[in-house]
Amino acid sequence: MEQKQKEQKFLVSSASMVLRSSYSIVLETGSVFCRFTFQSGSPELRFGHGSNDVIFVNLQSSQLFKLGPADSLCISEASEANKEIPYSRGISIQFRNEEESRAFHCAFEQWKKEVVVQECPLTNGAVSTSKSKFDDKIESSSAKMYFHYYGQLLHQQNMLQDFVRTGTYYSAVIENRADFLGRIVVDVGAGSGILSLFAAQAGAKHVYAIEASEMAEYARKLIAGNPSLNERITVIKGKVEDVELPEKADILISEPMGTLLVNERMLESYVIARDRFLVQNGKMFPGVGRIHMAPFSDEYLYMEIANKATFWQQQNYFGVDLTPLHGSAYQGYFSQPVVDAFDPRLLVAPAVSHVINFNSIKEEDLYEIDIPLRFLSSVSTRIHGLACWFDVLFNGSTVQRWLTTAPGAATTHWYQLRCVLPQPLYVMPGQEITGRLHLVAHKAQSYTIYLTLSALVGDMLQTSSVKLDLKEPYYRMSQPQAYSLAQDQQPNQLLQTQDIELPSRDEDGSILMQPPSPNSGADLHSL
Repeated sequence: MEQKQKEQKFLVSSASMVLRSSYSIVLETGSVFCRFTFQSGSPELRFGHGSNDVIFVNLQSSQLFKLGPADSLCISEASEANKEIPYSRGISIQFRNEEESRAFHCAFEQWKKEVVVQECPLTNGAVSTSKSKFDDKIESSSAKMYFHYYGQLLHQQNMLQDFVRTGTYYSAVIENRADFLGRIVVDVGAGSGILSLFAAQAGAKHVYAIEASEMAEYARKLIAGNPSLNERITVIKGKVEDVELPEKADILISEPMGTLLVNERMLESYVIARDRFLVQNGKMFPGVGRIHMAPFSDEYLYMEIANKATFWQQQNYFGVDLTPLHGSAYQGYFSQPVVDAFDPRLLVAPAVSHVINFNSIKEEDLYEIDIPLRFLSSVSTRIHGLACWFDVLFNGSTVQRWLTTAPGAATTHWYQLRCVLPQPLYVMPGQEITGRLHLVAHKAQSYTIYLTLSALVGDMLQTSSVKLDLKEPYYRMSQPQAYSLAQDQQPNQLLQTQDIELPSRDEDGSILMQPPSPNSGADLHSL
């Protein structure tokens, strides 16, 4: 919550205050308002009729207790005029319904946190700052554009109309009602509120939908328009790093995946929400993500990118020689990861995968991701780069369901991603290809990608490297072209079924995709 928010108002049924059991103030006729405000220079809570405030509470010395679904008690410290001895007073608050009680408790915790930020003594000369952890690691300009983008309905519609995405989430929730029935759920980055509504449909006791963008207002409107569900959903506008909740969650649900799984760095917020809100051994939907990688051969794509720089080969462009910039332009075009849907027959070796367990990974582990690569070529060809896609697992108690973005599967709004090398490698069947994919997070909510691939031809080692910015992709997004099959290669030969057992991780952190086992579904319960 920003300090610029000067007031937040709630309407309650009644409020009564008892002082030392000898004197009381009761507000229960007409409209009783309680207001969180900064009018006195520090956050406080006021009760009264209209603009006439009668009860004043300093949040620094106050605590709020829930007595029942719509009843709460606020205990604060006070003192009489000209007397130094403080005493406690209690304000009994009767809300109109449980939904408004929950919203008030959330607001109380957020305003209370503002007191801690403003008034706590500094430790060992530390500098106090109102910036959250999110603000410390993300550029304000990037965050502003990010929340503006997701605050627009047209972009939410784009995601909602990804029926693979939305349908898989719906199935994962509804087919696992046992995980949601009677449980407290937190929706991290709720957007339009669609996942919160799914959780409520599955019988959740209550859902806290946390959304930092202006989409929170649309979410409230959408949820209010579904009266059979809205009393069990509370929308909270704010970042998961900043907001406070009145209770712990039994299950987290979120759609934190970006391109290459990690783009936009929302996985970090998902992990922070886990650490702040989830009960021990609580569930996360999704709970596991995998990045899959395989070398590919695509002469058409390579020539398309390389030819973009031919403009800069002109030696007489209106009398100007452009060739001094050709090398920089060439590197610039290859620094863009390609986002599109491609034919899986372009892959020249079985994929390897890198597993990210959302239940156990530390936030800091997502700042830098290092993935060793090792492949065996299945054909004689030129390798033009590394193809990447991801999937996530909803490890429900009843049904385990994967959401995949694999080539050859139904296309999603994530498509797939390819890192194209400026210098292709020549390989023969059975030849080993080694390398490294190194991802380094940056403050623009994305990653710098460092890719190196090598192959030994005779006594000569071929190596090609490229540096790419995941924040600035080339959105090609064409449908897969009809490519001829390589000799002795069958369709989807190099892709494995996504609903597979997760094998043990090698010492280098990567795993080689294995064929599905007959009882792989049961093995997923151990995740």
